Amino acid sequence: MFRPRVPVNPLPTGLVAPLVQPATSTDVEPHVTQPVACHHDHTPAPVPATPRVQVPAVRLTPTGLVAVVAGGAGLVLVVGAVLVSMLLALAISAASVAVCAVVLRSLLNGQHNRR
Repeated sequence: MFRPRVPVNPLPTGLVAPLVQPATSTDVEPHVTQPVACHHDHTPAPVPATPRVQVPAVRLTPTGLVAVVAGGAGLVLVVGAVLVSMLLALAISAASVAVCAVVLRSLLNGQHNRR
C-alpha cells in the first residue's frame, strides 16, 4: 500500500524503459580483455581548435545613456508617488477612525451623564 511505484518513460519507439536503472552487482568480477597487438597507430586524433565566439559588448550612445537615465528616474518617481499615495491613504483612514472613536466616546459618555 505504501510502496512507491517506479515511473516509466515511454520512448518514441514504443519500448517502455524505467527511469531508474537497476544497481549493478558488485560480486561479479570485471571482464578484462587484453589488447590485441596490431600494426596501426592508435593515438587519438588532434582536436581542432574551436573558434572563439566573442559576445558583443553593450555600447550605449550618449542618446541611449540619456534615455536609460531618464527611464530610471521616471520609474523611481512613479514608484515613489505610488508609495506616498498609499501612505497618505493610510494616514487619512487612521485619522477618520480616530475621529469616529472620539465621537462615539463622546456620545456614550453623554448618555451616562444625562441619567
